[in-house]
Amino acid sequence: MNLLSQLTTEQPNEYTRNIDQLNSEQIMYLINDEDSSITDKIRNIIPVIAKAADYIVDAFRAGGRLFYVGAGTSGRIGILDASECPPTYGTDPSMVQGIIAGGFRAVKEPIEGAEDSEELGAEDIDKHGITDKDVVVGIAASGRTPYVLGAMKRAREHGAVVIGLCNNTGSLMHQHGDLVIEAEVGPEVVMGSTRMKAGTAQKLILNMLTTTAMIRIGKVYQNLMVDLNPSNHKLVFRAKRIISLATGAPDHAVERAYAEANAHVKTAIVMLLADVSAEEAARLLEGSGGFVHKAVTPES
Repeated sequence: MNLLSQLTTEQPNEYTRNIDQLNSEQIMYLINDEDSSITDKIRNIIPVIAKAADYIVDAFRAGGRLFYVGAGTSGRIGILDASECPPTYGTDPSMVQGIIAGGFRAVKEPIEGAEDSEELGAEDIDKHGITDKDVVVGIAASGRTPYVLGAMKRAREHGAVVIGLCNNTGSLMHQHGDLVIEAEVGPEVVMGSTRMKAGTAQKLILNMLTTTAMIRIGKVYQNLMVDLNPSNHKLVFRAKRIISLATGAPDHAVERAYAEANAHVKTAIVMLLADVSAEEAARLLEGSGGFVHKAVTPES
């Protein structure tokens, strides 16, 4: 028997067996019912996800990077999460990266056979110069995609911390991962369509990993993303609003601080909260490791 047929993600869903006989509204209620179970399943494995985030925090503090590796939907979800980090948290694009089987073209179209090669996964790890400072997260709903397993194996050979993220239990990822997150969300609404519940679970978990890590390295003050990169009109408006919310300063003071801080939100906030110059605010931030709260709180 093919091992694929034994996976939870490849089982028929009894709850949706007659979905092909329903109207649009009825179909959507079934999809929504299935989706509503995902957050509870993820909540049950938060201790494991938190441990993965701790590995990532340690890597960032040591100057390391985070890589997501996947094929198809899993690869695209990794690239999406990675691509959102620079505008949201002002990170260098190299800090969080997504690698997909078949390369960039696979983001928008399938590359036949790419996911079936362990060698290609290993080669892509080599191309990105993975070291023992980095964390590599292999993502595969099945937990058995050869490309992902090959990448995880090679990353471990380079000394990186290797984490697996899958939607089945007891997967082959355990052979290569220092930690495996098993988000088993059950059979899909349409059998095997893992872009649905499995993909949603993966997206939620990647959100948790990077958001938690960014908060813990000082990219957030209160619940405000104070390290965003104001690269367009919307983000410039958001940056100034964040300064206003963080400080309660009037608009003219926000505008002045934003300009004197060269559009660096953290610096502007510290200027206003500590009533210091841009140069002094930058010094306080450097001394606090980039944490606004520590920069503006006098040492006791």
